[in-house]
Amino acid sequence: MSEEKEPENLTQEAIAAQAAKDVYDSSKIQKLEGLEGVRKRPDMYIGDTNERGLHHCVFEIVDNSIDEALAGYCSQVTVNIHNDGSCSIEDDGRGIPVDIHPKYQIPALELVMTNLHAGGKFGKGAYQVSGGLHGVGAKCVNAVSEWFEVEVRRDHKVHKMEFSRGITTQKMKVIGETKRTGTRIAFSPDPEIFLTTREFKFEILGKRLRELAFLNPGIKILFNDERVNKSETFLFKDGIAEYVTFLNENKNIIHPEPISFHGEAPTPNPDLDANIVVDIAFQYNDGYSDQIYAYANSIHNIEGGTHLSGFRTALTRVINAYAKANNILKDKDPNLSGDDAREGLTAVISVKVPEPRFEGQTKTKLSNGEVDGIVQKITGEELKYYFETNPQVAKKLIDKCLNAARAREAARKARETVRKGALSSGGLPGKLADCSSKDPSISELYIVEGDSAGGSAKQGRDRATQAILPLRGKLLNVEKARLDKVLGNNEIRALITAVGTGIGDHEGDGAFDVAKARYHKVIIMTDADVDGAHIRTLLLTFLFRQMKGLIEAGYVYIAQPPLYKIKRKRREQYVDNDGQLNRILLELGSEDVNLVRLRDNRDLAGEAVDLLVECMSRLDMIGRGVTRYGCDFASYLDQHIAETYELPRYIVRIRTGNDEEFQFLKDDDERSAFHAKFDLTEADASDTIQREVVTDDGMKVQQRISLHEIFESTEMSKLLRELAEAGMDVTKFSRTEEARYHLIENKGDEKKENIIELHSIIELVDNIRTIGRRGLQIQRYKGLGEMNPKQLYETTMDPNTRRLLKVDIADAAVADGIFSMLMGEDVPSRRAFIEDNALNVSHLDV
Repeated sequence: MSEEKEPENLTQEAIAAQAAKDVYDSSKIQKLEGLEGVRKRPDMYIGDTNERGLHHCVFEIVDNSIDEALAGYCSQVTVNIHNDGSCSIEDDGRGIPVDIHPKYQIPALELVMTNLHAGGKFGKGAYQVSGGLHGVGAKCVNAVSEWFEVEVRRDHKVHKMEFSRGITTQKMKVIGETKRTGTRIAFSPDPEIFLTTREFKFEILGKRLRELAFLNPGIKILFNDERVNKSETFLFKDGIAEYVTFLNENKNIIHPEPISFHGEAPTPNPDLDANIVVDIAFQYNDGYSDQIYAYANSIHNIEGGTHLSGFRTALTRVINAYAKANNILKDKDPNLSGDDAREGLTAVISVKVPEPRFEGQTKTKLSNGEVDGIVQKITGEELKYYFETNPQVAKKLIDKCLNAARAREAARKARETVRKGALSSGGLPGKLADCSSKDPSISELYIVEGDSAGGSAKQGRDRATQAILPLRGKLLNVEKARLDKVLGNNEIRALITAVGTGIGDHEGDGAFDVAKARYHKVIIMTDADVDGAHIRTLLLTFLFRQMKGLIEAGYVYIAQPPLYKIKRKRREQYVDNDGQLNRILLELGSEDVNLVRLRDNRDLAGEAVDLLVECMSRLDMIGRGVTRYGCDFASYLDQHIAETYELPRYIVRIRTGNDEEFQFLKDDDERSAFHAKFDLTEADASDTIQREVVTDDGMKVQQRISLHEIFESTEMSKLLRELAEAGMDVTKFSRTEEARYHLIENKGDEKKENIIELHSIIELVDNIRTIGRRGLQIQRYKGLGEMNPKQLYETTMDPNTRRLLKVDIADAAVADGIFSMLMGEDVPSRRAFIEDNALNVSHLDV
């Protein structure tokens, strides 16, 4: 080993160079140009670069459209997720200004898309109320997108501008005429930024879009996911009153119509000529928990804030005052608590504040102090008037609160019993096999179905960090039981004691406190059959109702035992799902094959085949963006430009009588030429054109022409480039009469080689998959008990190989409704759900 030189052995030049390097002077100060700062620190602007930040990009663009609607200029928003994972958002608002900015001498569109803190929401000239505050929304999405396009319909022209990673790639230009107004933004998340996932989730986007439609009555939001061919339309005329009805859909309600009211009050700031607007709707059901959703300027404030505290204070005060004034609650009786007043309450509070202030960048808590008093005043006056004019409803609600007070006392005694029992018995249930670690951050609790699987889990586990709690029989259904009865169930008491957090959202001893959690992973591990699914649902119902904070903290997981066991020769492997099985079939099929390109007899084997199969498989999946219009996919691919692999951006579908043909338009210039050819405005061309034409034989027939944009063209061009670089002939994809490739299946003996002729490279994937199935035994795997302790650990418990599903509440309202419907008393709704979804069951073990 060579020794490092001592500093004194360095040359004078090296010492001087090092000294200059260490100097902190102006040369060390950097100024990031344009949107570079966003790309350097994306978490500051979009929250994170994982799933939350990815979806936040869509919400930033949609919020701009909603702000247009709040200003009175937009009635419809359309959100599309395309097959390649890109997204487009279109509205019918005024359109982003495109005229030259008087100060900066560039189009306003370019200014707001490339400069931080440039927008129309700082002064109150363009927007009185808005959700976007910082002027960083759309341009931040631009910065973290692989490609980003804006089309603005304004002043009878269609203006377009294109970007890549925040840098302008196409200056603003006019590409057509139009009769409409509005903005359409399309983008594809950048893989250099979003390293963990670039896959939008239908449920997360759908939840937010539904919320926005509820909070902004009259706005129509169309949501379409082309990947799964699923669409939703959100349009609610009655706003948050309909929201409350939706939330209580599967519950037994106490009064038929939600109580709703609207009020306004001037802002304390005399410079603002605007009011704080308050909308509240609520309804009671016979359940034992409450749901209150608080929004400020359509932003969901998960932690509440001054609008929530104002409502809760006024609600409790008015209920107590009315109960005492009407002798329902005697003077000597203690007041009903806030918990009593909110049991079974479903409420939505929406405020519009001209200058909102939030705690934290993520806007989870409203902090405007003046809002508390305004909400209290409006709620107090309106609710008092409602009670006086609807005494029968008021009596029902107060009776519900009185029953809640009595049950609260019984639950308090039951909790005390559970707490004292835990202390007197040494603190932990006897059936718990605890781990030796006392550090919650690395400790895991497996809740296992049955003593048999529990025994295997105890033997196979890592005793240092993995604790096992076996549950015997079916858990109590907490959806149908009050808390005092729930706490009498031995299995639930064992679970509460083991987790250590306490339960419920009350205050005082035994209340839920996530900081006391003894494990930061609570893993539900049940069989993959009907009984296992039922036990999993019962456990999730209990956690959702009584320990929701565990789910919100990200501590609850579901173990995923493998679905299949596959065997081929000496190879044995567990498979988690059908998607993984499909990938394994391609992998197995690629192992013993050679691909020979016949025009030059070039042999493509090994890693090259793997890459080709992967690219072709993805190309086939994205190609649904073309085939959904009836166009032959191979014919479309054949239209690519040889030098750049660029594919047509538009397809024109022409149906004349019974005949059909397709034309391909390379870019916006060719689209403009198409419009000019038929003397159309862009608005006409957005729909199907119908006209009468005369055929060559003199017959008059109807001709229908439709133009479709292929957003996936950019991603498919990248894949063609990868195929070409791997040695693939991409000049022609359509099937030819002569074979173009030989797929040679090697069976260990030259005489047993199987040669498959491929007339198009598109045939590659199906043939590889067929080869992968040969000699493969696929066994459907059901229960945990079918594995010995070693297998159970390796497949389901080993942190290096297991697959866990994190339980989150992406859509708490839908989750609440599903739990109520599946586990509650509403039998007709449950029956309808089963009938509607019976055909969606892929595996049913009975």
